[in-house]
Amino acid sequence: MTTSHSLAAEGLTLGYGDRVVIESLDLAVPPGEVTVIVGANASGKSTLLRSLSRLLRPRAGRVVLDGKEVHRMPAKELARTLGLLPQSPVAPDGITVLDLVGRGRHPHQGIFSRWTDRDDAAVASALEATRTTELADRAIDELSGGQRQRVWIAMALAQQTDLLLLDEPTTFLDASHQIEVLDLLTDLNRTRGTTIVMVLHDLNLAARYADHLIALADGRLHASGVPEEVLTEDIVRAVFGLDSRIIVDPVSGRPLMLPIGRHHVRSRPVPSAGPADATEPAEPVDLAEPPSSARSTGSAHR
Repeated sequence: MTTSHSLAAEGLTLGYGDRVVIESLDLAVPPGEVTVIVGANASGKSTLLRSLSRLLRPRAGRVVLDGKEVHRMPAKELARTLGLLPQSPVAPDGITVLDLVGRGRHPHQGIFSRWTDRDDAAVASALEATRTTELADRAIDELSGGQRQRVWIAMALAQQTDLLLLDEPTTFLDASHQIEVLDLLTDLNRTRGTTIVMVLHDLNLAARYADHLIALADGRLHASGVPEEVLTEDIVRAVFGLDSRIIVDPVSGRPLMLPIGRHHVRSRPVPSAGPADATEPAEPVDLAEPPSSARSTGSAHR
């Protein structure tokens, strides 16, 4: 694997029908890092990811991979370098887990090439990494939502690309499996140098796992940088319309966002003044606790 690939958007304008979703956006994906895109619903996160992978053609501007416009690249050439896991992938009826994950090897197959031991090893490694080996002979439509998501991630891993784009890879997963998948992607980045770009809704998981955060608002790039620069109270308010408090995550040392709502913070009432020997009023107690979605300590962040 290599970290030398460059992926960038230049003056990118995207939309559907008469609706413009992204307008005049410029950004560069840091090579060899984990980039997480955040933003409110309908801010353009998934649309941006679709365009970076050339599934959506720009109305204006371009997406450039290693100096080449992605929409002008042969499909297999692009697929050997860049992989995508969309938000709601659809599998053919009756296909088994093993067959689906094996399709991740398609970009590496020529017209006359045969399935090789290398392909077998890539599929087996992807199944093992996502803990889906025991599901290999099961049909996809027999699996739970969480199992299906792990199988789709296995297919993306089997593709063995240097850049991997994932739209909400923790969809349908419980808290334990969310951490497991994000740890897996981070390990892939650390050990193989794979550039990861993913969309996440959970701001605290985004801050914990990202080397680089991108915050979209109303189809424009509102902020980008390291989590400490992007996950601030002012930016959370501007991007999400949410008042919050930012503290330090006791596990990762990254910023941790505590939302403020009418029922999120409660204080004990201060009693009225009494006799001189009465008990002094207690200090207000903040009952807001950090969210439970904290990164496991088993895969330490560098």
